[in-house]
Amino acid sequence: MKTEKENAKGKGKPAPSPASIHRRWTLSIIVCAFFLSVFMSLFSDLLLQKSSTLVAFIILILIVLIGIVFDIIGVAVTVADPVPFNSMAAHRVKGAKSSLMLMRNASRVSNFLNDVIGDTCGIISGASGAFIVSQITADGVLDYAVVSVVLSGIVASLTIGGKAFGKDIAIRNAKRIVGRIGKILAVFLER
Repeated sequence: MKTEKENAKGKGKPAPSPASIHRRWTLSIIVCAFFLSVFMSLFSDLLLQKSSTLVAFIILILIVLIGIVFDIIGVAVTVADPVPFNSMAAHRVKGAKSSLMLMRNASRVSNFLNDVIGDTCGIISGASGAFIVSQITADGVLDYAVVSVVLSGIVASLTIGGKAFGKDIAIRNAKRIVGRIGKILAVFLER
């Protein structure tokens, strides 16, 4: 007679251990982070090379904002209560199943959004800041070290302050945020 795990798999193989699942997730997130970082770095470098200092600064702010927005979504998914979404899914509300899927995988979703995307944006914003500093100090009028320290401070304070402000928004509006993200995902996942 087959055990429940064997019946669940259908092939008589034992279910993978939580440790092996975690190792596979870690490996996949490392690979994903590498390719996402390379793609975002190339894309931002291409944009920055052909832009003025003002446009480069706007791109830098956008990169910081992307990190903050994904941090907000990651926190909201982590703290959202699934009970209302269970009820909405029972009433076939569009996006409820996708929202529940996000919450069931909150650890992974948060890891991907907060760490992979958020940290990648942080690294790219640092590189973008260095590019802007080199543009500002190219004529030799301003000291590179001073401009670099000031711009690094501005970027760090915007990132840290934005994420602190965003976490409060995410906690207070978790249901609404997760519901909206669920509706967006439902376009692709719920057919």
